[in-house]
Amino acid sequence: MYRIGEVAEMLHLKTHVLRFWEMEFPQIEPMRTDTGHRVYSEKDVGLLRRIQQLLHEQGMTIEGAKRVLSGSAIIDENEPQRVVAVPDAAFMNMLENELVSIRNLLSFNTRP
Repeated sequence: MYRIGEVAEMLHLKTHVLRFWEMEFPQIEPMRTDTGHRVYSEKDVGLLRRIQQLLHEQGMTIEGAKRVLSGSAIIDENEPQRVVAVPDAAFMNMLENELVSIRNLLSFNTRP
């Protein structure tokens, strides 16, 4: 377990940045001591490192990093700066059905 100052030092960040990220990324859940001080687990520190990598090293926005962490977007490995949205399965099924309907209409209209 690490106190906020220790985590800030490890990541070369200011403590206010860590507190801000806590508000922006609900996945970060430090425990509180009886005196109200934050105590971060290894899991929290790993997540903070990942957030730092996404924001500072890859130049993502907070919204982009949130999407990557939630799994609704992935990073294009060929272009690390590019985030690709993961399509919603229900939407893709609806789109496929629409395209099949259009194809059927077009093939029906072109018959002699």
